[in-house]
Amino acid sequence: MDPRLCIGASSWSAPSWEGVFYPPGTPPAEFLAHYARHSDTVEVDATFYKIPGEKMVDGWRERTPPGFTFAAKFPQVITHEKLLLDCAPERDAFLRVMDRLGGRLGPLLLQFRYFRKEEFPDPNPFIDRLEAFLPSLPPDRRYAVEVRNKTFVTARLLALLRRHRVALALIDHPWFFGVEQLMRREGVLTADFAYIRWLGDRKAIEKRTTRWDRLLVDRRRDMGRWIPAIRGILDRGVTVYGYFNNHYAGYAIGSIDLFREMWEGRNPSAGTAGSGRPAP
Repeated sequence: MDPRLCIGASSWSAPSWEGVFYPPGTPPAEFLAHYARHSDTVEVDATFYKIPGEKMVDGWRERTPPGFTFAAKFPQVITHEKLLLDCAPERDAFLRVMDRLGGRLGPLLLQFRYFRKEEFPDPNPFIDRLEAFLPSLPPDRRYAVEVRNKTFVTARLLALLRRHRVALALIDHPWFFGVEQLMRREGVLTADFAYIRWLGDRKAIEKRTTRWDRLLVDRRRDMGRWIPAIRGILDRGVTVYGYFNNHYAGYAIGSIDLFREMWEGRNPSAGTAGSGRPAP
């Protein structure tokens, strides 16, 4: 695919991938090296729950080839618990340890939850916090911000992100804009890279399964909307990082394979070698 297009999964550690993606009997310590032969990027979900130790991050670097890219979430203590206030020690500790990835360090994501009306009756108090926080980030790294409230995607938010060269995360989520509506919004690309997350409906799919080893949702129609949008982004000279969650269709690796088929214009089927077959 286009070298400016980096497509991966939101984690590499799903135990249910053993036997369908990882060969049977593969030790978890070898999952990452195997994954890195399939994709050139991954989004690290584990950093959301806890700042990793130096030894762990060194292991990520050593198990992947040059050119591999790690995106990673800021810890939830920053984005959810303290909500950007009084979090300098956690911020600095996270950035310091992630720097150990060197040239493999990709975008760092500030992922925020959906806010209820009583938390933020309007988006401006949230944007005020973000406006105070972003200047504290070292400018020589790439950052993205994900909001789940559609009403938060205001001209003020987009201008703030653009001023700091921070990407607005473009998400495929039931609560958010559809891709065509999203791309029609003026100024939605706020950095020299785009950050896309295919999230899906977590609650709906977990009613059907909690084992992520086959495609359950046919996403060909959705993919058919995303692909021209991504081609348009690339035509603007913007690099794209995109990550599939297992909850998007049931199996992130299968979603990646489907994306590649459709991107290359092959006759797409939701099941490919190693991907599993979609359920009826």
